[in-house]
Amino acid sequence: MHNMSDIIEQYLKELLEQASGDVVEIKRAHIAEKFDCVPSQLNYVIKTRFTNEHGYQIESKRGGGGYIRITKIESNDQSAFIEHLKELTGQQVSQQNAERIVEGLFQNQLITERERKLILVTLHRDTLRVDLPYRDYIRANILKQVLTIIQYG
Repeated sequence: MHNMSDIIEQYLKELLEQASGDVVEIKRAHIAEKFDCVPSQLNYVIKTRFTNEHGYQIESKRGGGGYIRITKIESNDQSAFIEHLKELTGQQVSQQNAERIVEGLFQNQLITERERKLILVTLHRDTLRVDLPYRDYIRANILKQVLTIIQYG
């Protein structure tokens, strides 16, 4: 059985698939009521599973007429999406952000489960036994090289 976060994530992804233009606008209270959960549960799902690294852009407006707008920024153009991930990586990248980027590659079917595991172990702090901030610089260089290989084959 999936947990509530998984169920909410799947529901939002289905809404995005049905939406024209890869944009969906939702009311936080409406979704919380639909799934009988607190609005913060929805915030958690959006904050952790609909990030830039996963290929989404979030716009939020609070208040009575408030909404959350989820836009899928990953286009059918694989190269543009990978270029976007390289920009997110920057000169240095934390392990958490690197993991989000790799997860985004996997969710968008750009890498296999085995490749996901190999990349994650390569970028892990236990593998890169160097003090910060050097570790984040090395991790960013490795990740950018991996993204280039994925982009150009």
